[in-house]
Amino acid sequence: MRKLVSLGLIALSLLCATGASAAVKPLRIGTLVPKNSLYHRQLMELGEVWRTAQGGDAKYLVFTDGSQGGEAELARRMRIGQLQGALLSVVGLREIEPTVAALQSLPLLFRSWEEVDYVRDKMRPAMEKKFLDKGFVVLAWGDAGWVRFFSKEPAFRPDDYKKMKFFAWGSETEQQEIMKSLGYTPVPLETSDILPAIQTGMINVVPSTPYFALASQVYATAPNMLEINWAPIVGALVVTKKAWDEMSPAAQDSVRAAGEKIGLQIRSKARQEVDEAVDAMKKRGLVVNRPTPEQMREWNELADKLYPRIRGAMVPAETFDEVFMHLKAYRAGKPR
Repeated sequence: MRKLVSLGLIALSLLCATGASAAVKPLRIGTLVPKNSLYHRQLMELGEVWRTAQGGDAKYLVFTDGSQGGEAELARRMRIGQLQGALLSVVGLREIEPTVAALQSLPLLFRSWEEVDYVRDKMRPAMEKKFLDKGFVVLAWGDAGWVRFFSKEPAFRPDDYKKMKFFAWGSETEQQEIMKSLGYTPVPLETSDILPAIQTGMINVVPSTPYFALASQVYATAPNMLEINWAPIVGALVVTKKAWDEMSPAAQDSVRAAGEKIGLQIRSKARQEVDEAVDAMKKRGLVVNRPTPEQMREWNELADKLYPRIRGAMVPAETFDEVFMHLKAYRAGKPR
């Protein structure tokens, strides 16, 4: 009898151990986006889809506002298992796969969102395969508006900015070297440092999307915005392959479908919010500076100087050439 009881206890303990190990692991997502923003709401939507599909007591956590560090740090945290996913711009994505920089690091190249969408769609399958090879699954592609220059003093032409100090992503050392070689002064910082840095004079110009400038209140200290579409901010939601493989097949199907849906919503709504953000800031004192055709020519000449320096440094040469090839094909086939 005593033997049967012992066997029963062993079986019960094994069952409990198996149940504990089979418990659904939390899905932790990091991002720099503000809490309750469009991007945060979309992430929470996807989380509900995942929780429903996984069932049980599945926990889904989103860490907003850069609380887990800058984008390079978010990529590192995913690699060591502290996070299972992140919504990143190209700045963080290129820490995983450098070719993605081609979508964001080519100033004044894209003339419209239609061009961005076309090139991204053409390059997406190969890029997603490269992310998968590095251990990451891309669930959604998004964007956050065009980069504009917000400065304390009004500026219109490239040379006007040579006397200013620029915010630069701390992890983008190649970009900083290129800026220095052209006579500009980059100051490497994390996103969380931007507002205090511009308030104290450590920097006096911030390349930023209008939405971020409004949400972070950067425009209150840097109330001059140069109206040029310098570059699109492109991003993606990625999860580690380990976290993906731990999902049930039903959860994978549901999350994949939800990712496509939220990517489309983020892209369409974010583009709409660019104009809304500019209008809101104008009502609170923002000055919009529009370059003349002559000044715009100077900006395009600067971009032409930058491309040879970017090719092979910030963007792999083969990918750089592929972007130009797709863009040329798109423009050749576009009705005039």
